[in-house]
Amino acid sequence: MKVFQEKPQVQQYATAAEFVKEFSIGKGDFILASKSIYEGYFAGLCEGAEVRFKTDYGKSEPTDVMLNALLEDFRKLDCNRIIAIGGGAVIDMAKILVLDTDACAADIYQRKTELIRKRELIAVPTTCGAGSEVSNVSIVELTELGTKLGLADDKIYADYAVLIPELLEKLPYHFFATSAIDAFIHAIESYVSPKANRYTRMFSKEAMAMILGGFKKVIEGGEEVRKSLLGDFLVASNLAGIAFGNAGTGAVHAMSYPLSGTYHVAHGEANYQFLVAVFQKYTELKPDGGLVELNEFLADVLGCEVGVVYDELANVLGKIITKKPLREYGMKPEEARVFAESCDAGQQRLLNQSYVKFDVEIMEEIYRSLY
Repeated sequence: MKVFQEKPQVQQYATAAEFVKEFSIGKGDFILASKSIYEGYFAGLCEGAEVRFKTDYGKSEPTDVMLNALLEDFRKLDCNRIIAIGGGAVIDMAKILVLDTDACAADIYQRKTELIRKRELIAVPTTCGAGSEVSNVSIVELTELGTKLGLADDKIYADYAVLIPELLEKLPYHFFATSAIDAFIHAIESYVSPKANRYTRMFSKEAMAMILGGFKKVIEGGEEVRKSLLGDFLVASNLAGIAFGNAGTGAVHAMSYPLSGTYHVAHGEANYQFLVAVFQKYTELKPDGGLVELNEFLADVLGCEVGVVYDELANVLGKIITKKPLREYGMKPEEARVFAESCDAGQQRLLNQSYVKFDVEIMEEIYRSLY
């Protein structure tokens, strides 16, 4: 039985220029990047490379329409190495380019075509949340279904995960906050996954401790303090990515997807809405097993009693960024049932990785409580 795998080789550089020189990036390479990051740090360094920006294909998080346009462009070129420079959306899109297929995005994500790997991928994260650079997961919104769907397969792992803290220096506070919370959710969900083990929990615990410790410093010193902690948050996101790449995420992610798919709420922000409510429900339904050790660990990190650990977690995260009621995104009361049924129909992979597998009624109750 496989218990742990870390396929990408993780490397760290002080500057973008150092990375480009080390990897000899240029002719024959295809770069998919966030435009502002590329122009701010990479312009003039990658002579001869084919460069495309995520915004060439759309401003939202990845959809099958955007991916189909990217695939059409890419298939006209002769490139065998892909460099993804951006947040989780950019890296998730780039992962599909490693495959040798003429299929459309919807068929790829729904596994209607064989997945054959053909190309090398170098992933360079520019946020501290997705962990996509070390995971075997790519997430897309399937527009006809109105929800997000994840493709999890070892064939889409990056070959190299490259950490360059300077690329996070201009990340706006809101995106820093939601991406770091997303990394925390990767760590906590993978910790209680049925697929978790001592290897994955080691990465989860270190990521959670680093993120909460960093949040405390930001709360004490103000938003600008984060700029001295970017390296730590980038590493914490990477550790959380390794944990969930092996153990998987669960109900928090599953329940966030209909909200993102319907109202286009950013991934990390959507996940944040469900974190505390899901784990409080876990505690109510199954207050033993792996959750006991987790709650004791979090209580120690947060400096509170075990019985109020999720209240204190909500308090800390609320000081980093305010959590909105779902109605402020446009959600309607009747969609509580619709979203719950959508999760049950389309997110069984994630629900089966949850600490407690929720049914439609439990999910509807949570949606209503957050409305």
